[in-house]
Amino acid sequence: MTKLKRETYSTAIKLETAQLVEDQGYTRRSSQSGGGGKSTVSIWVTQLKLERNIVFL
Repeated sequence: MTKLKRETYSTAIKLETAQLVEDQGYTRRSSQSGGGGKSTVSIWVTQLKLERNIVFL
């Protein structure tokens, strides 16, 4: 039995996808074309929100 290799995404793809969801109102499902599943995109959005809060505190 072979292991499936996880796909890796660049920081630019993660940021762009998270910004589409957060700033432009895309749904997580529609933004999946940028990469990652729904839960993966949710993690990226959460990370973006945390980074933005840290910058503005």
